[in-house]
Amino acid sequence: MSRISDTFKSLKKKGGKALIPYIMAGDPSLDVTKQFVLDLEAAGADIIELGVPFSDPLADGPTIQKAAERALTNGTTLKKVLGLVREIRQVSDIPLILMTYYNPVFKMGIEPFIKNAVSAGVDGVIIPDLIPDEAEDFIKLARMHGLDTIYLLAPTSTPDRINRVVKASTGFIYYVSITGTTGSKLTIKKTMKDNLNSIRGITSKPVAVGFGISTPGEASAIASLADGVIVGSAIVKLIAQGKSIKNYVKSLRKAI
Repeated sequence: MSRISDTFKSLKKKGGKALIPYIMAGDPSLDVTKQFVLDLEAAGADIIELGVPFSDPLADGPTIQKAAERALTNGTTLKKVLGLVREIRQVSDIPLILMTYYNPVFKMGIEPFIKNAVSAGVDGVIIPDLIPDEAEDFIKLARMHGLDTIYLLAPTSTPDRINRVVKASTGFIYYVSITGTTGSKLTIKKTMKDNLNSIRGITSKPVAVGFGISTPGEASAIASLADGVIVGSAIVKLIAQGKSIKNYVKSLRKAI
């Protein structure tokens, strides 16, 4: 059992749901990111997603794209983000997921990346542009070293795609609530409920929902349907405005 799986199992026993905030590593700096992680944990986060900045973030909307640009301008790299995780591990055991694109991973090398990530204390990875069909080697090595691989499903996913993602995912399955980029407006439709039920019909793995969730009310509504709630752009926006994220995350925790 990974730290991520343990967290979902523990929450399920208590009838709780996971709060999974996302922040961009290196925005505004790696030192500040470390403090943000500790603040998020203190505010009630169960698992934290750390974005690795990339110049062509195809799954991300304007808010996270700008955060990635700021982080890259500050000299943030995948190697430095792994160094940050090592530092965080000296003071916190909260499950950490890297949300990255395949290019930086490929550049480092699949096996070196996985070994370095696990050694640093990373629990799981989300790589939106590495689909399960093309990730056989990556998944095999990740399993070998104990790194969770989290894959995405969308409202448009076919039954075949759902089966592939369910088999490839460990830790949890990431359901994208909308057919758009991060930060798009959320609409909770019957389709989402039906799709989540379909996924649950073939797996007992936890399902967390992300994209478009910004208010405590939305977080509460999603928590009634899923095992976890992922919030990113709304937090990244507060960071860009120089505002506190702690009280906002506390309000999400209370709602969930």
